[in-house]
Amino acid sequence: MIYKLCKQVIESRNYEYSSMLNKLDVYLLANRIKPEEYTELKGLMDAQVTA
Repeated sequence: MIYKLCKQVIESRNYEYSSMLNKLDVYLLANRIKPEEYTELKGLMDAQVTA
């Protein structure tokens, strides 16, 4: 559930990078998202920054 919500926010580009990264870190540490989901979401964010 958290993964889908984060992905929607990232795809909408309606977030601030460092704030979203902090949220992803917390979700990962709390086992709310899997390491591979974290990697995917961070990759999406990084691709938007460089695009």
